[in-house]
Amino acid sequence: MVKVISLGGSVIVPDRINYKYLLKFKKLIVDYSKKERIIIVCGGGKTARDYIGPLQKLHLGNKLECYIGIRVTRLNAWLLINLFQGKSAPILAKSYKEVKYLLKRYNVIIIGGLGYQLDGTSDTSAVSLAKMLKSDFINITNVKGVYDKNPKFGDAKFIPKMTFNQLYNLLSKVRFKPGQHTILDFESAKILKKNNIKTYVIGPNLKNLKKLLNKKKFTGTIISG
Repeated sequence: MVKVISLGGSVIVPDRINYKYLLKFKKLIVDYSKKERIIIVCGGGKTARDYIGPLQKLHLGNKLECYIGIRVTRLNAWLLINLFQGKSAPILAKSYKEVKYLLKRYNVIIIGGLGYQLDGTSDTSAVSLAKMLKSDFINITNVKGVYDKNPKFGDAKFIPKMTFNQLYNLLSKVRFKPGQHTILDFESAKILKKNNIKTYVIGPNLKNLKKLLNKKKFTGTIISG
């Protein structure tokens, strides 16, 4: 079996590189990978938005902005690959075919976005891998789960359980733009719904992630049929 984990750029680099956190994350993942293979898909987060922002002012087009974002996700992936110090695949896969090849040889694979997908982000790459591998999907972000609106609003309500249709309807209201800052992109919601991929959205707390991986009670949002 394989676990597909999306590690948000907002967790990797909230402002500065989250070095101590990433080392603890590495230890947890390496220990768990003795039982099950893991793919970590890195997001671009604030760093990607910092690069994309000036380009949006020039109106150069979504495709170019997406390519910049993809390169930032791969930069974050290279950071993790080196922090893992030989405990993960030393190669950065850039296609689904390369991921399948590496799965035959390594228990931990770290990647960024797997190429340009219309209206998609690194979330789309992660969810598409979960579809390909018939895996559950874990999304680690900087809030504890899914809310009915942006958590920065004081009246936002946390949603511990929701259906694919509810997620689809919630994200359908969000217009896509490269570097967007949402729980998932709408393209991912469509893939999850169509393929019935059980999904978990959690915050960065590593004790909580450990509980989820070991099938214990955790804090977060469960999305299913």
